[in-house]
Amino acid sequence: MKGPNLVAPVQREGLRVLGRPQDFAIRYEAEGADELVFLDLVASLYQRPFLAENIRKVADMVFIPLTVGGGIRSVEDARILLLNGADKVALNTAAIKRPSLITELAEALGCQCLVILVEAKRRNWGWEAMTDNAREPSGRDALDWIQEAEALGAGEIILLSVDRDGLGQGMDLGLIRAVSALGLPLPLVASGGCGNAEHILQGLQAGANAVACSSMFGYWYVGQVAAEEGGAFTEGNLEWKQGERGAAPFLGASIASVKKQLSGQVRVRI
Repeated sequence: MKGPNLVAPVQREGLRVLGRPQDFAIRYEAEGADELVFLDLVASLYQRPFLAENIRKVADMVFIPLTVGGGIRSVEDARILLLNGADKVALNTAAIKRPSLITELAEALGCQCLVILVEAKRRNWGWEAMTDNAREPSGRDALDWIQEAEALGAGEIILLSVDRDGLGQGMDLGLIRAVSALGLPLPLVASGGCGNAEHILQGLQAGANAVACSSMFGYWYVGQVAAEEGGAFTEGNLEWKQGERGAAPFLGASIASVKKQLSGQVRVRI
């Protein structure tokens, strides 16, 4: 999200508006989504908290768990989101800048609702944890940071590959395997790069406990709306979809079709 709008980034950049979050949430729940994640991509950059009224609009319309992140810098920031309908809160920038915040939140609210988002960017030595919507390097090794976050009280990790984000060409399986090999006793949710059901399966086989997808379902929904209205794509990363970023055509898929494809191979939660 960027403010009140649902957006689709490519490698965390080039944000294009897809539409209203509540419209997508309603369609996703109807399609069989098990959980939704909403991240305000510019809240930390603009040094403001997640706009609580945005999540309240979604929470009033759907009845599946919601994870919400962006701009959380205190226990009170997190509490406000939980009171407005979030089931879990996700932190990145503030936690890296002040790791003790993780412990404060875990003690005040419980580790079961505390998620650490790790925006990992590949370097020649491994992966670096990024901040401010992957704009700023932290100097922290992503694997070391994940271990520290777990020790401080994190209850879940969302692992986002910045390099694969929004391309629909497959996940960073090396990154997932490396984090899985740490053997940490908390759920690992992998994200970044899914373009079809096979990509989700590969992420799970690499060691993720779950896979979070955004553009794959967002573009499918935009396409459905366009088809219902008798037109072509009019929203989203149109330049990228036409191949100007060197990516293959990426039209996405529905949640229902992905679940059907994977139902005989893995236990699927999307």
